[in-house]
Amino acid sequence: AKGLLKSGWDGVQRIMQRGVERGLQRRNLEQIPYAGIDEKSFRKGHNYVSLLNDLSQGRVLEVAEGRTTERADSLWDSLGEEVRNSVKAVAIDMWDAFIKSARSNVPDALIVHDRFHIVGYQTKAVNQVRSKEYKELVKEGDDSLKGTRYLWLFNVENITEDRWMEFDRLLKMDLKCAEAWAMRETFRYFWDYKYAGNARKFFVKWLKWVEEHGEEPMKKVGRMLNDHLPEVLNYFRHRITNAVSEGLNSKIQSIKSMARGFRGFENYRIRILFFCGKLDMAVSSATH
Repeated sequence: AKGLLKSGWDGVQRIMQRGVERGLQRRNLEQIPYAGIDEKSFRKGHNYVSLLNDLSQGRVLEVAEGRTTERADSLWDSLGEEVRNSVKAVAIDMWDAFIKSARSNVPDALIVHDRFHIVGYQTKAVNQVRSKEYKELVKEGDDSLKGTRYLWLFNVENITEDRWMEFDRLLKMDLKCAEAWAMRETFRYFWDYKYAGNARKFFVKWLKWVEEHGEEPMKKVGRMLNDHLPEVLNYFRHRITNAVSEGLNSKIQSIKSMARGFRGFENYRIRILFFCGKLDMAVSSATH
């Protein structure tokens, strides 16, 4: 854009800002049945922005700096009371600030804990089990797990044919990480149930397996899911996920990479809304 417009970054930013302002003024929000709140890193370290997304139309509605309850409240405030009342369900992570804000601002909406974040917690637990076991085996002179980190992060169908024989050999060994991986893979069947009652029965059996045979990282995930089980089971009433949000996050990451960081939050917010807000930003033709 900089080269095409023959303008510096500040000039490009001002053009984008005016476009976003036009788009937000024209935007007519009537009903948002399914919303999602997600987070995205901003600067290095633990700096985040929170995004409110329209899951039905795949667009970012607003961006706030930070991920506190107050920042999440500001996202909901941007919609207005009538639109907030139209929200049937909201997909969010098990982040207390987001939960508290949703319960306060859209009290009639069901909270649906996002399955992609749940898979992320389980995958992280598998990696923690692998890392600890790798160190234990190396001390014993066993390098069976050397170079296998990414194998344990894949779903079974995503393992390439040339590495399947290696992975199959590892699965047949008496490895703690192999059982943790199996627990994560088995949980995928949870989402296939038609009714919440059957999914609950599956979960009870799965949790018993984890408690009796799992390593501590996987047990922690199991207990967390159990603590939030009603909201996890809400998925079977409203089958929404933050898949839309994850897709937007990928686009936002590209924006961030191209800009090589932002000097301030407002510039970041404008870029996100410009590229991901699906706004009508066209300049009206002058009439004479």
